Amino acid sequence: MRAREKSDRGVVQSVVLFLGVSVLSGALAAGLAIPFAGLAGFGTEKTAETLQDLPIELKTDPLAVKSKMVAADGSLIATLFEQNRVPVKLAQVAPIMRKAIVSIEDDRFYQHGALDAKGTLRALVRNQSDGGVSQGGSSITQQFVKLSLIEKARTPEEVKAATAETYQRKIAELRYAVAVEKQYSKDEILEKYLNLANFGDGAYGIEAASLHYFSVHAAQLTLGQAAMLAGLVKNPSGYDPTNYVKRSKDRRDVVINRMKELNVVTAKQAADAIRTPVIDPKKVRKDPNGCATGNYPFYCEYVMAKLVDSKLFGKTKKDSEHNIKTAGLTIKTGLDPRIQAAAQKSIDEHSKPTDQAVSAVTIVEPGTGVVKAMAQNRPYGGGKNQTAYNYNTEKSYAGGYGGFQNGSTMKAFTIAAAIQKGFPLNFHINSPPTLDLRSARFSTCDGFTQAGDDYTPKNSTKAGGDMTMIEAARASTNTYFLQLSQQVGLCQVSKVATALGMRNGQTGEPLEQVVSMTLGVGLVTPLMLSNAYATFAAHGKYCTPVIVTGVANAAGKPVGNFGPNCKQVIEEKVADATTYVLNKVMQPGGTGGRLNFGPSDLAGKTGTINDNKAVWFSGYSSRLAAASVVADVHPSARNLIGQTHDGHELGHDVSGSGTAGPVWETALKAALKGLPTTHFTQPDDKTIRGDVKDLPSVTGLSPQDATNKLQQAGFQVEVAPGTVQSGEQAGTVAYTSPRQSEGAPEGSKITLYISDGTNGQQPPGTPTTPGGPGKPPKIPNCPPWNPKYPNCGQH
Repeated sequence: MRAREKSDRGVVQSVVLFLGVSVLSGALAAGLAIPFAGLAGFGTEKTAETLQDLPIELKTDPLAVKSKMVAADGSLIATLFEQNRVPVKLAQVAPIMRKAIVSIEDDRFYQHGALDAKGTLRALVRNQSDGGVSQGGSSITQQFVKLSLIEKARTPEEVKAATAETYQRKIAELRYAVAVEKQYSKDEILEKYLNLANFGDGAYGIEAASLHYFSVHAAQLTLGQAAMLAGLVKNPSGYDPTNYVKRSKDRRDVVINRMKELNVVTAKQAADAIRTPVIDPKKVRKDPNGCATGNYPFYCEYVMAKLVDSKLFGKTKKDSEHNIKTAGLTIKTGLDPRIQAAAQKSIDEHSKPTDQAVSAVTIVEPGTGVVKAMAQNRPYGGGKNQTAYNYNTEKSYAGGYGGFQNGSTMKAFTIAAAIQKGFPLNFHINSPPTLDLRSARFSTCDGFTQAGDDYTPKNSTKAGGDMTMIEAARASTNTYFLQLSQQVGLCQVSKVATALGMRNGQTGEPLEQVVSMTLGVGLVTPLMLSNAYATFAAHGKYCTPVIVTGVANAAGKPVGNFGPNCKQVIEEKVADATTYVLNKVMQPGGTGGRLNFGPSDLAGKTGTINDNKAVWFSGYSSRLAAASVVADVHPSARNLIGQTHDGHELGHDVSGSGTAGPVWETALKAALKGLPTTHFTQPDDKTIRGDVKDLPSVTGLSPQDATNKLQQAGFQVEVAPGTVQSGEQAGTVAYTSPRQSEGAPEGSKITLYISDGTNGQQPPGTPTTPGGPGKPPKIPNCPPWNPKYPNCGQH
């Protein structure tokens, strides 16, 4: 008896509440906020407070629309979304779809206002009898409000509040619904609802759902298709036809029969539709989402990392990623599919995913910094012989590997620093096979650094002796460049390298100024190195690497400022003279000689680090610059000798030219195919000769007198060990390096060669490269504008 009384009382309370809500809907429409005192005791005070606090207008966020990333030619790289949605106008939705959703969700939608009184009374009575909220009575307008509030929720608390099964929330939704009905027409509300609704299996909005399940546009939907989609909104996961075919069919048929009851369709139309399959599995279209599903996952992830770092789309990483994936952006990148294909084909020709060693190459456009391609032998993924690391980029994001030591490719920056300081290209330094640098001091930006007490570096090639800068570059002579960097100063080398974008790929800090800096230092990336060399190709104009060339919003308007960001960082003459030297590396007899190809001028430099842990080749034409690396990525960085590369075990001939060089050559050759032939700018004669100072004549003087005289003139002095054949008196100076006729930059080191007193005079050691000491190809032996060298052309 007591239970019966409780049930009756509940029904009465529901009726009273319904009457109150009915009055409320009219009151709200008039813009009033009435207290709910007396409404059957249902949290009246809290409900009144809720209503008082609510604004009378529902402010909705823009629909979450998927963004896309495209290559330079406009082809798709990836789609990016949190909700797969393609908004459409109501006119682009088949009339039968509109009728289906109205029939099953709110058949009196066009007759009632914000509240369907009949449906609400039915739901209230049922819910009160059940002791909770088990049946809905919401109109399409109220459903739109609820979905909008859920869409706006950003925190778990906000989501909980937007979905709480309470009468306070239902009444709050009603107030918003009244405002929506005043603001929009019924067709506009239906359009917004159809674009917002979740249709299951990752499809949001009617257009995306139509394309996903049936591979047709919303305007082409049939009765059976429309009914299936209309049935989904009640329980998108529970009625998902890709997982629950029978359940989905039963729900679809309920919709069709309801449409028949309402005379929306005929009995025959309903029967025919019920006989059709729910979906054709062959036509279900999975929309790829994210970088991993595209053809260029490494490049794509790097783009995303840079966009997030820009803070243009949000202050936090989470906000940035959310906004990028929901704003309907078109992200335009610098990736050139033709050049990317050339790079990847080269990787595939010269390496294999199963190799122990990794191979990578980056191609950049000089003068713009646009990154045209990045390729590597390990494909993207978490499986065997796959990786999530991008071996071309710095460790500025989770997927960035962070680089490898770059070996002798670093010598290019020493060359540029020397030219910048006025050193001539034929500057002579005696370069023995082994150089004793024990406890040697090198100047830095902060003072000095000192070599260890056991540092005696060797040359990796047989070339040596009295060499010029060009000869030493062609042979990659370590002992020459160590001495040159000592004379130039590590600070100058560091400044040039930093200006050209060379930094530690792990930390982003400037490269360390250590004695061996010119032989490779820190950890650098193919992207970093190719872009630095591109600066030489661009006559000293450095451009920040460009991954994103532009971003447009959903309306097609530009967002942010992307594209080339360039500035002149070294003088044109310095860059062109550096290119002149690196071009000689590519000539016959140079370490890059066998990599030269085609009619366009090429310049480049090899690089091999200690214990062969990584080998490099970096080079360029005027149009494209590329850097390739073959390296070990084991945590302990092992020697490449004995590891597999291109399916074969590497022997003792691991080198920049022979191992990494072919990757560079094949990639750049294919990338340049079809492009106009280009030639480098010849540096002016004065730059080639350098900013030199007269050398006083010291031939025939004692070593001490010669040293004093040269030091008084502002030069450093060293005496070469041993003696040379000479007609000068034994124990006196036979000649100097550089020669008196050549002059030398102020403050540079002059080497004295001591005579043995015999007849005949020859330089100590013979370079293995053409041209001979002091006579590099096409370089005049003396400056034509300076008459102070009467013995021009003589030793």
